[in-house]
Amino acid sequence: MSSLPPLVEPAADLTREEVARYSRHLIIPDVGMDGQKRLKNAKVLVIGAGGLGSPTLLYLAAAGVGTLGIVDFDVVDESNLQRQVIHGQSDIGKSKAQSARDSIHEINPLVKVVLHEQRLEPEGAIELFSGYDLILDGTDNFATRYLVNDAAVLAHKPYVWGSIYRFEGQASVFWEDAPDGRGLNYRDLYPQAPPPGMVPSCAEGGVLGILCASIGSIMGTEAIKLICGIGEPLLGRLMVYDALDMTYRTIKIRKDPAGAEVTELIDYDDFCGVVSTDAADAAAGSTLTPAELKAKIDAGDSIALIDVREPVEWEIVHIDGATLIPKGEFESGAALAQVPQNRQAVLYCKTGVRSAEVLATLKRAGFSDAVHLQGGVTAWAHQVDKTLPVY
Repeated sequence: MSSLPPLVEPAADLTREEVARYSRHLIIPDVGMDGQKRLKNAKVLVIGAGGLGSPTLLYLAAAGVGTLGIVDFDVVDESNLQRQVIHGQSDIGKSKAQSARDSIHEINPLVKVVLHEQRLEPEGAIELFSGYDLILDGTDNFATRYLVNDAAVLAHKPYVWGSIYRFEGQASVFWEDAPDGRGLNYRDLYPQAPPPGMVPSCAEGGVLGILCASIGSIMGTEAIKLICGIGEPLLGRLMVYDALDMTYRTIKIRKDPAGAEVTELIDYDDFCGVVSTDAADAAAGSTLTPAELKAKIDAGDSIALIDVREPVEWEIVHIDGATLIPKGEFESGAALAQVPQNRQAVLYCKTGVRSAEVLATLKRAGFSDAVHLQGGVTAWAHQVDKTLPVY
């Protein structure tokens, strides 16, 4: 395997200021003036200014990528600062896209930053991607990953993908239209989304903050290689990094012969089933708001309040009077004997997704009056007991 042809034509020239700024690139033969001019002319769209977007955006800006687009509709939260190094203490409550732009301009005022302060939706995604040379996907949910993939296929753009969880990260390059028959897309690696609730998000399962730097730097490196046409890109290879073992390994990805051609954008929440049909059915009419649960507790109603999160989460925060029975014990069946038959079971988790899944299990086991807490302990902390920490 060899390098792919450069993705971007070189700019006409570099200014005296740019030569000084990028001198450490210019004296690398593989980059040189030609490669730096390509970076100057490049337009890169980064989806998400969060854990992976932060280091990637900072380093692509420092490297001299001429135009950086940022798609992010979120605001900076205190829990972001453990890993999202593009934001600082004074940015809490501010738009992530705007905060990222300010940090980029502090690093390199020569970079043009274009903000797309909206959620990426099927409507307009292909048109948005068409205005850029390369897409970087640092999002943390399957629905958006499939949307990015399909829009990149239909816009005929390559994209760099990364993902992180706890101590492990993954990265690859996908490009359906790659030359020499090397075309691949994300659906060749993951033809179907995992079942709802199977893969916890970073918000549910956590992530070692510094892991973002390792995977983000791989993503940025791949972007530079593609733009300049140097080195061997991760196209057709999945890079897996384990921070605890400190190992990197690569796994070959091949075109899925049974894979259907991407011809249109679809409803990705529906495709990924953000919550399973069982959970949605169980929760319909069996959901309490935080205010309704508080009223039950205040009235002295006979309920069994059950926390279905993990022990580490229980240690951070829990609702007084609850019993911890983690979700996995319901899935194995071991927990059913612990649920009182003579009191109404009220389940809660962090945000209401896991408790809805457990609720479906309980209903199948005959606990017909079981309910769960809408929004989980997070909603309880925001609406009922504001002294509780939120994680």
